[in-house]
Amino acid sequence: MVEDVRRALMEGKRSVPELGAVVAGATPDLPFVVVDADGCEVEPVSAYLRDLMLGDVSPLTCRSYGFGLLRWYRLLQYLQISWDKATEAEVAALVAWLREARNPQRLRKRDSASPPAGSVNLKTGKPSLREGYAPSTINHNLSVVSGFYAFHARFGVGPVVNPVPASHGRRQALAHRSPLEPTQVFRRGRLRQKVPVQAPRSIPDHLWDELFAGMGCDRDRALLEFYVSSGARASELLGVGLDDIDWSGQLIYMISKGTRIRQPVPASPNAFRYLGATWPPTGCPTRANRCGAPAAGIRAR
Repeated sequence: MVEDVRRALMEGKRSVPELGAVVAGATPDLPFVVVDADGCEVEPVSAYLRDLMLGDVSPLTCRSYGFGLLRWYRLLQYLQISWDKATEAEVAALVAWLREARNPQRLRKRDSASPPAGSVNLKTGKPSLREGYAPSTINHNLSVVSGFYAFHARFGVGPVVNPVPASHGRRQALAHRSPLEPTQVFRRGRLRQKVPVQAPRSIPDHLWDELFAGMGCDRDRALLEFYVSSGARASELLGVGLDDIDWSGQLIYMISKGTRIRQPVPASPNAFRYLGATWPPTGCPTRANRCGAPAAGIRAR
């Protein structure tokens, strides 16, 4: 019976019930918690996520790992297999299911005006996300499940062998590789998906001019110039205040997501020129920009 269910799941004839959820935690050491269908905490998952947070990862990383383990928990519940009895066969079922399943995140954001899933924008060359799970998402889920079992194996809990297959030759070679040496090419581990290597995309000058001309005010022009010339993330740029602007040095100071420290980032002269037109260096709070509102992302403190 279990084999029939697994086969139907791998062939895309059945789907895993959406049991459980990832909810916000109550303590800083566990910002997100995986709960079952009854709302009870899945303790083996919480133990792993707490250990993950001890490595000083971002809370969003904890959330991402939580969703990966929630998929794994749902699959095991559907197959009626305990987490500590899982084998490579269940991991193969997970990969086959993710290859055939539709990603619910894609369904929420798609409307009648959206381009067809998997299509490519002929003007920009940007591909539209496919309806299912991307190969990189499947590989990430395998890494999450592998780390989960590696953590419990240190305490003598769970299967004797990690159910997620790995390429041991690749791991050994990369573990002792000098950064000055070229990276060798190895075969992927079993069940790992092939992720296409895409060439960097760029926007032609005439399209950039068209985009810039579409900005309705100097505030938007300043934000676009800072975003493109500084290379900062949107979340980093939107946290910049007036005290973080070095007008003479043509620098902006921001809290980096990676290092979590305040560091200077250069930007183009045009970005500061449009920012000055939006909000003068004097920081006068009574003067509005041409949009009739203060510059979004450049806050007075």
